Amino acid sequence: MALQSIMNSLDRVKAAHKRSIHHRSEVMASSVCGCFHCGHIFPPSEINQWTDKNAKGIGQTAFCPKCSIDSVLGDNSGFPITPDFLIAMKDHWF
Repeated sequence: MALQSIMNSLDRVKAAHKRSIHHRSEVMASSVCGCFHCGHIFPPSEINQWTDKNAKGIGQTAFCPKCSIDSVLGDNSGFPITPDFLIAMKDHWF
């Protein structure tokens, strides 16, 4: 893989990670979500645990409904919710 391609991939993974916290409205507006810890792909309606409460006491960061790790991205983030992208995220962050 060319160096430029590796850097582009790393930049995308880092940018996507910034979209995995304080993202409740983005996740709930998504059609599909994915966990970059366990690879589970699911609709946002499956999320039942949140952390990082706002001033109203409402959690803003989703936990994965399968593994309970806060490593969730929604497709409304603009990043692909595919097994390959989730694996790339896991390889970098875990």
